[in-house]
Amino acid sequence: MSQHRWLLALCCLLFSAPSLATDASLRIVATTTQAADLAQRLSAGVDGLHITPLMGAGVDPHLYQPTESDIAAMNQAQMVIYSGLHLEGQFDTVFAALAEQGVAVYALSAPVKAAGFIIGGYELSEELTNVDDPHFWFDPRNWQLTAQGLAERLALLDPANAATYTANAAAYSEQLQWLFDWAEAGLTSIAAGQRYLVSSHDAFQYFGAAFGWQLQAIQGISTEDEAGVGDIQQTVDFVIANDIPVLFVESSVPPDTIEAVLAALSAQGQATRIGVRELYGDAMEAPGSFGGTYIGMLAQNVLTIMQSYQCMDAPVEIPAWPPDLLPAPPQELWDADCHA
Repeated sequence: MSQHRWLLALCCLLFSAPSLATDASLRIVATTTQAADLAQRLSAGVDGLHITPLMGAGVDPHLYQPTESDIAAMNQAQMVIYSGLHLEGQFDTVFAALAEQGVAVYALSAPVKAAGFIIGGYELSEELTNVDDPHFWFDPRNWQLTAQGLAERLALLDPANAATYTANAAAYSEQLQWLFDWAEAGLTSIAAGQRYLVSSHDAFQYFGAAFGWQLQAIQGISTEDEAGVGDIQQTVDFVIANDIPVLFVESSVPPDTIEAVLAALSAQGQATRIGVRELYGDAMEAPGSFGGTYIGMLAQNVLTIMQSYQCMDAPVEIPAWPPDLLPAPPQELWDADCHA
């Protein structure tokens, strides 16, 4: 849908359609896959609550434009949960209009920014300078703050179930701590001088800061940035200078630019490979799958990085999975094929 058409649809729906559902149910809309998963986690055991996710697996939230059905769902909701920091760049006008209509619009990034853990200083355009990096969820400690913040907001919206939201957030926070400890133990087993993560776009700065890895990306923090020949060559030079053995493709970004870098490296005799799997960047896998949960998404990324380096003969110690951390990775994720 063109920008003109969906803005027209927004105006028609917000100012013509009935505002909120008339039944006793609580309707929540979540924009991204991460937002939907967290809302489901925190509301487990709450009756009469309906969560509508907007973006599916592999969808790039930077470029996603709300459809007429998305706007209708948000207009019928009591609450809209979104990631924030311009991740859903096409939604800003929609969120402002919904707030004016009395819908509770909540940014998951808010408590992380309030705590001072946001990475800033990016320039997206002449109009957008000193922009924050929106990929805060790649540090599980940030996601703990996010879970606590959303639980508090849900408790305000639905005080009858406040104790359930609070208890779910506390249990989930414990799980996230186990996840962080497991990931840190494995990722820091790789020698510090080898910890480089080269990816399609700049989505992993928080991940790198959390686990002691250096980052290099072809595109900037938004996939709206177009990679040019200079960006490709800069990445090629970086990989050669640091003797980096692995490049990573992201599930929500076309592989063209990474493949261009790989071809240029091959032409120069540099021994480099693509990771054993794609990394989850801006979107998770489909609900019901291991990578369709936040824990699974981050754990699969960590396994993919460790196994990819292991395939290139880097010394890596992959820790045993904590027995009480759920969901557990399926067996096929532990059996990486280095020859694929």
